[in-house]
Amino acid sequence: MDIAMIGLGRMGGNMARRLLRGGHRVVMFDRAAAVGEGIKGEEKGGDTASSLADVVAKLAAPRHIWVMLPAGEITENTLKEFMGLLSAGDTIIDGGNSNYKDTQRRYAMLKEKGIHYVDVGTSGGIWGITVGYGMMIGGDQEPVERMRSIFETLAPAPDQGWGHMGPSGSGHYVKMVHNGIEYGMMQAYAEGFEIMRAKKDLNLDVAQIAEAWRYGTVVRSWLLDLAAAALKNDPELTDIAPYVGDSGEGRWTVFDSIDLDVPTPVITASLFARFYSRSNGDYTAKVLAAMRNQFGGHAVKKAE
Repeated sequence: MDIAMIGLGRMGGNMARRLLRGGHRVVMFDRAAAVGEGIKGEEKGGDTASSLADVVAKLAAPRHIWVMLPAGEITENTLKEFMGLLSAGDTIIDGGNSNYKDTQRRYAMLKEKGIHYVDVGTSGGIWGITVGYGMMIGGDQEPVERMRSIFETLAPAPDQGWGHMGPSGSGHYVKMVHNGIEYGMMQAYAEGFEIMRAKKDLNLDVAQIAEAWRYGTVVRSWLLDLAAAALKNDPELTDIAPYVGDSGEGRWTVFDSIDLDVPTPVITASLFARFYSRSNGDYTAKVLAAMRNQFGGHAVKKAE
């Protein structure tokens, strides 16, 4: 099957490579043209486009266009540009981490033009090229089934790691919750390694512990594999600043848990820990220290 990949980046580029190696023809477009050209030079069956209009011209109808862009304005503008270029029966796949409410709105917008819109929450990061991608798919049954060979190629196995979650927005919704869970798991690992690092009298080798935990233990996981790889060469992580970003999904999970009256203390706390890492919590700590000093005369550590 022919498919276009838009906004490759590193993850999108690896997905394109996996599709090419699976025998699909891929038309690639990225504002940084060298990205697509590089893949085209490495793999057979790849083609590049000079613009979104050129992408459409190089695909036979019904067209399948996978958009792999950051959530928000850039995805919105790209979809609107495609609306003026595509024909009824074509399909746009949003493989980014869009908010599911935006997805539902865009689905209705594109449906008026007869264009299918499929949301695919995609997990696997840069390693998916070798181990495959987990895909949580939302949208109408017909275009999802039509693209089965695409999903089977990208997945860890044809019958593993992907599924049709339900109607429009459901793929991005399930991916949102997936990422909220990921926040909590990552936070628990990070706190555990911090505890062991702080136990100076035992002189614990956290890199060795991470490696040992990877096999046979109930806490083994791919996230632990990644932690072990990071700790192997530099247990102190000296080159990494203590600043943790977030791309939105954890926030959206917490917002929805509030709307649904579902308590999510672990996910919420892990999100707030990321905020704290950006120094947003420093002033909070100052206020707390000041209040303790005011009501109890507790000592205050002076800023250096």
